[in-house]
Amino acid sequence: MLQLEHVKKSYDGVTILEDISLDIEDGEIVSILGPSGCGKTTLLNLILGITESNGGKIIFDGEDITDVPMEKRGFNIVFQDYALFPNLNVYKNITYGLRNKPAISTKEEVDELIRLLELEPHLEKKIDQLSGGQKQRVALARTMVMKPKILLLDEPLSALDGVIKESIKDRIKTIAKEYHLTTIIVTHDPEEALTLSDRVMILNEGGISQYGKPEDIILAPANNFVKAFILNQLEIKKNNIYRLFAAQMAQTQMSQAQVQQQGMQVS
Repeated sequence: MLQLEHVKKSYDGVTILEDISLDIEDGEIVSILGPSGCGKTTLLNLILGITESNGGKIIFDGEDITDVPMEKRGFNIVFQDYALFPNLNVYKNITYGLRNKPAISTKEEVDELIRLLELEPHLEKKIDQLSGGQKQRVALARTMVMKPKILLLDEPLSALDGVIKESIKDRIKTIAKEYHLTTIIVTHDPEEALTLSDRVMILNEGGISQYGKPEDIILAPANNFVKAFILNQLEIKKNNIYRLFAAQMAQTQMSQAQVQQQGMQVS
């Protein structure tokens, strides 16, 4: 279990995070959701260990790791830009971290992960030959072969289109379940958070507005900010979808009418 107890962070006297307390169960998928500038990435960096807190405790499996450096925490992150090596092929990217620590994963374990992420056809390709979804899967595989104690994902779906996004969401869920891996995701998209996570933490102005199951957040928003941020954005998405399909239907109906008119003229 990962626990944060009254964690604080400020820069140059400006409070970024204030009194953050939460617990994340083993194998749970948790999304950190909120608008730009609310402290999402800062919180992710505190958990990862690349940023020091100004107060509070971070506890993992009963051990206080607040002052433990990143390289000794055993947590791994997939960055938003994937951070893949363009000069290496897919397989060498996936196994790059094993060069100095070959005992972490056996070849059979690497092959199983490659199979799980459906990367077999792409192993000899260079990174610039891959689609966005394929790059994301390679980044996931490269992180997973190192057997992280916690997997951190920074906006993992933001650069992907709808179909690929759903595919990656399914794979993240599968990895968390298959490996019983605690997974923490930063996102600004309520739909992603609500459909991907076991629990969602909504940040606003450096504090937790609500932390709970997706259905609880939808059915019982804790305050006006949560209600506005979640429901309004989902309403905007719904309206955009309706407008998109309405435009497509209108175009189809117009084309059908033109075909019918041409048929009448011919006859």
